[in-house]
Amino acid sequence: MKDFDNIPALMADLGKRAKAASADLAFASAERKHAALIAAADSVWANRVQIIEANKKDLEFGREKGLSPAMMDRLMLDEARVQGMVDGLRTVADQADPVGEVLTEWDMASGLNIQRVRTPLGVIGVIYESRPNVTADAGALCLKSGNAVILRGGSESFHSSTAIHACLVEGLKAANLPEDAIQLVPTRDRAAVQELLTMTDYVDVIVPRGGKGLVGLVQREARVPVFAHLEGIVHIYVDKAADPQKTLDVVLNAKTRRTGICGAAECLLIHQDVAETLGRDIISALLAAGVEVHAEGTLAVDGAAAATAEDWGKEFLDSIIAAKPVADINAAIAHIRQYGSNHTDCIMTEDADTAARFFERLDSAILMHNASTQFADGGEFGMGAEIGIATGKMHARGPVGAAQLTSFKYLVRGNGTVRS
Repeated sequence: MKDFDNIPALMADLGKRAKAASADLAFASAERKHAALIAAADSVWANRVQIIEANKKDLEFGREKGLSPAMMDRLMLDEARVQGMVDGLRTVADQADPVGEVLTEWDMASGLNIQRVRTPLGVIGVIYESRPNVTADAGALCLKSGNAVILRGGSESFHSSTAIHACLVEGLKAANLPEDAIQLVPTRDRAAVQELLTMTDYVDVIVPRGGKGLVGLVQREARVPVFAHLEGIVHIYVDKAADPQKTLDVVLNAKTRRTGICGAAECLLIHQDVAETLGRDIISALLAAGVEVHAEGTLAVDGAAAATAEDWGKEFLDSIIAAKPVADINAAIAHIRQYGSNHTDCIMTEDADTAARFFERLDSAILMHNASTQFADGGEFGMGAEIGIATGKMHARGPVGAAQLTSFKYLVRGNGTVRS
């Protein structure tokens, strides 16, 4: 890895080149962007052996760094996950181009015709941890939406991200689009992040994708506007009218399918009327699946640890879950309001009115009914990929795909029209 003595100069150069590339991308045809993404997908697959070899270096770095098993899982690439990246690139390529889409149109009595149309944001800075596939996802979505992007992957995924980025550049070259449209910060030096956060002359928005520490740092220190992608403190409320089999299936999937992703369930709230029956069955099933359960009250079956105050509002990102009985749906809603992160929350019930109350009274970016929270993913929402799950309320919420990476402008047409 090359060392850079002058990080401010390095980052300013990346910014200038990204700004210039964004001007060209803003009016690049849908066909050229499609061709670039398809060529990038082909390159990723053709270079899968090299990408997996690069990933082995990152896994070794992660082991030396003492990353948790869940974080190592986030970092790991195998052929199936490379295929997932390829599929994501192709899906984004095949989606409708959002740039230039007419959102609404109307005529005024003055004779003016007014259109509101989608337009790129400009230059996006993406700062992410561990997951090297974000390199492909973010690069693809930014390109599709006509934005240049500066990617700053985590130090632990440096080699993987570099190998994937090279494939994206091959795609740009094949479609005769500016190579500077997708740039990767070529150093692990944390000073590069500090520079990126203050590059108001070149960067239009920052997207942090990672844990609470990273997002908090970005929100505190950024002078560039930020799309907040906060931690996933994901709750599942099991109502007294929950179907037992559906609930067992959903809870086990939501916790155990992949424990290190932001859609993994972290807290179970179980109606007191079913705590000693269905609730205990759920806890026992989780324990049998190797999950460490921190339980309170009537849910404290043999093998479960006692829950403490620190367990509520905690993102474990591991094979650990907290559980407590609650009096009713109102108590569940109150708990989620107090400890949740407005990311994803779920209710298990066969009572339509209770589900409607849950949807109405909570304001998480994603609310689910009788479905695994592991579906909190842009790909599963039909977006092909996502740049992250936005938990803020400004501009974008939930999975951020290509359409969410645009703003809009007004096109006003007259015929010598003057104002009286």
